[in-house]
Amino acid sequence: MIPGIVLVIITIIFPPLGVYLVSDCGADLLINVVLTCLGFLPGHIHAFYVEYVYYDRREKARQGRYESARAPGVYSDKAQTGGMGYGTVAPGQEGGMTEQPHAKEGTYQ
Repeated sequence: MIPGIVLVIITIIFPPLGVYLVSDCGADLLINVVLTCLGFLPGHIHAFYVEYVYYDRREKARQGRYESARAPGVYSDKAQTGGMGYGTVAPGQEGGMTEQPHAKEGTYQ
């Protein structure tokens, strides 16, 4: 991942590139391109907001706290989850279903 200061410098120079780096190609990038074409300041505001959500969610995920609500105005799952994803499995639970103990012979349930 790109260090935060480098991402800020890239975003100052060209906001859509900063959004692309944290949310990939999707609705957030399209919105940022349109906002940047309409005015450089709206593109910057949107880009820094998407990056803030990304880094905030990433830090919370590292602490084990996951946001259940989506951030308004951010459509990328990568930015919503801080690049971590919610589909991770806790250590020691990789096997999925656990084996059930067998009933003793001669007993009825």
